[in-house]
Amino acid sequence: MLPLARQRSVTVVGGGVSGIAAACALADRGYRVQLLEQRPYLGGRACSYEHPGTGEVIDNCQHILLGCCTNLIDLYRRLGVEDQIYWSSAITFLEPGGRRSVFEPSSMPAPLHTSASFLKAKCFSTADKVTIAAGIRAFLFQTPVDSEENFAQWLEKHHQTEQVIRRFWHPVLACALNEEPEFISVKYAARFFRQAFLFSAEGGKMGIPMLPLSELYGRAQQYMEERGGKVHLHTSVESFEPVGEQWRVRSEEGQVFHGDSVILALPFEALDRLILELPRNDASRQLSFDLGSFSHSPITSVHLWFDREITDLTHAALLDTTTQWLFHKSKLQPGHANGGRSYVELVISASKALMTMPRTEVIDLARRELELFFPEVAEAVLVKATVTKEMRATYSIRPMLDRVRPGAMSPWKNIYLAGDWTATGWPSTMESGVRSGYLAAEALARENQDTASFLVPDLAPTGWMRLLA
Repeated sequence: MLPLARQRSVTVVGGGVSGIAAACALADRGYRVQLLEQRPYLGGRACSYEHPGTGEVIDNCQHILLGCCTNLIDLYRRLGVEDQIYWSSAITFLEPGGRRSVFEPSSMPAPLHTSASFLKAKCFSTADKVTIAAGIRAFLFQTPVDSEENFAQWLEKHHQTEQVIRRFWHPVLACALNEEPEFISVKYAARFFRQAFLFSAEGGKMGIPMLPLSELYGRAQQYMEERGGKVHLHTSVESFEPVGEQWRVRSEEGQVFHGDSVILALPFEALDRLILELPRNDASRQLSFDLGSFSHSPITSVHLWFDREITDLTHAALLDTTTQWLFHKSKLQPGHANGGRSYVELVISASKALMTMPRTEVIDLARRELELFFPEVAEAVLVKATVTKEMRATYSIRPMLDRVRPGAMSPWKNIYLAGDWTATGWPSTMESGVRSGYLAAEALARENQDTASFLVPDLAPTGWMRLLA
C-alpha cells in the first residue's frame, strides 16, 4: 500500500482482461483507480450474456487456460475465483466412429511426461508418431527468433505429413493460436508448444471456467471497490484533454473523469479510433501506422441442448471434421446441470469460412459431425440451439508482428498501453491480456518512483528440460 502522500489517481479505459488486471493490481497497491467500460459488464471479449433466443446464459465463446498461464492464474487468485476453474490433466482425441486416444502425463521427467500416452495413441500410426517426434525435437532446445517464415512453411521444411498436420499440429497449435498455419509465427508456435507441453506436466493442464465468464470477471468490481476504486459501466470514452499534470477524460454520456495517469486497455482497433482524440506527434503517428499491421481471426461456437446425455466426456478434441473441440457445459458449469440432459458447446477456431454461412446451416453441420463421434446424437432430441460468431475473437499472430507490438509506454506523457496485442511475449490469449495489464501497471508505478512488481514469472522447466532448455 502506498503512503497517502504518494497516492495518485489512475483512469483505466477498458474493462477487458487487461484493464481488469491493471486496475486490480494498482488498486491493491493503493492507487485511486477508476475503471471505465462501455459495456454493461466486465471481461471484454471474455463475456457471457442471456441469449434472447434460448433464454440461457452462454459464453460468447469458450475460453480456456493452461497451467503455464501463470499471470492469469494470479489474477484469479486476486479475485478469489481460483476454485471456480475445472482442471484436467488429460485431453481426449476422438476419431469419427468414437475411438478415443487419451493424452495425459506420467511420472516420467519432462519432456517425456506424455510419451507413454503418445506411444499408445490409436489416432496416430507408427509412421505418424515418428514424424511428430521429429517435429517436436526441433522445439526442444530453444524458441526460434521471429522471422518471415510462417508455421506452414516450417511444417513443410520438417516433413510433416498432411495427416500429421490435420490430426496433431492443427488441434494442438492452430486451434490454440486461433489461426491457420500459414498465418502463424513459428516463434509463437514454438513458444506455446514448449511452455504448454514440453517444460512440465503442470504447464499442460487445461483449465475451464465453471462460472459464466461475466460472472467470473465481474468479481473484479467488488475487488476494486473494497480497495477504494470505482467501476463505471455503460461508459464510452469520447475525448482526452491534458489539464496541467492530469488528463481529463470525457465520456459520450457527458461524464468527466480526472486522473494523474491513464491506462488505455483497449483492442487495437479501438485504440486506433481514440488516437484521433489525443495530441498528435511523430510517435502517435507511427503507432497509428503500426496498428494497421494487425488483423483479426474469428471463432465460431455452436451451442446445442439435447434432451439426454450424449457423452460422458467433459471435453474432447474432434478429429477430421470442421468442428474441432467439444465442451460439455452440463458437466463443466453447475449452473447448466439439467437432470440428465446435455448442453454442449462446439468450437471452430479460425472460422473465416463460416462467417457468411447461415446459422441454421452451421447448426446442421455441427449436429451431423457430432453424430460421427457420438451415435447417441441420432436418437436425441435437439431441444434448442444457437451459434455465436466472434468476428474479432483474437488477433493473428503473424510472422514479424513483434516489430510493431508496442510496449506499455505510449506516445503521451502519463498514458500507458495495455491489451493482449501489445509486447507481452505471448500470442492473443487471456494470459497475454493479464500480462499486458500488469506490465502497464508496472510502467506507471516506475514513473512514480514506485518499485511495485506485478508480473508473475513463467513456470520453470522441470525434469530434463532444465538442461535441454
